[in-house]
Amino acid sequence: MKLYSYFRSSAAYRCRIALNLKGLPHELAFVHLVRNGGEQKSEAYRTINPQALVPALEDDGVLLTQSLAIIEYLEEKYGGARLLPDDPFERARIRAFSLAIACEIHPLNNLRVLGYLKTTLGHDQPTVEAWYRHWVESGLAACEALLPEREAEFCFGDRPTLADIVLVPQIFNARRFNADLGAVPRLVAIDERCRKLKAFADAAPGAQPDAEA
Repeated sequence: MKLYSYFRSSAAYRCRIALNLKGLPHELAFVHLVRNGGEQKSEAYRTINPQALVPALEDDGVLLTQSLAIIEYLEEKYGGARLLPDDPFERARIRAFSLAIACEIHPLNNLRVLGYLKTTLGHDQPTVEAWYRHWVESGLAACEALLPEREAEFCFGDRPTLADIVLVPQIFNARRFNADLGAVPRLVAIDERCRKLKAFADAAPGAQPDAEA
């Protein structure tokens, strides 16, 4: 099993966490998203992922893209830690929370979008960062409201699920851009508990072989 990854990619970070939680042996193939204009744009990598994005997963002779699809594939095919519960309502709640980050917050602060704001539309770096903070702060505030009323160790209970896998990379990126997390104390506390787990710590950007300062 091979995961095409970049240390700071939120989407690849999610997959690294899921692979670790499930205890699945895998190798990492590094795709630098900035060097030489972005290695993900090369013809060779586009044969792996035509969207020119990371992650991509090779497994059993097949190629998969999109982090949430990859994680659900791992959940359905392999054993190890359960990332989604059996109850349909709880599964839907966890998916809704996860999609609120993966589909509502993350696309608006993706490297491609921030780059377009700066290079094509001509906005300066402070304006680009203000854009980022607006969407991540408002989006995470909505996610805080989506948490169950009864507080637990993790987003939806006493063990990490898909929701926690998606949350932690987004909090990491929020801190990179100095977003104000004062309105989301429960999410911050959950993130701290997750990062103490080996599966999360080993998947962190700074722990990756391709990590840069």
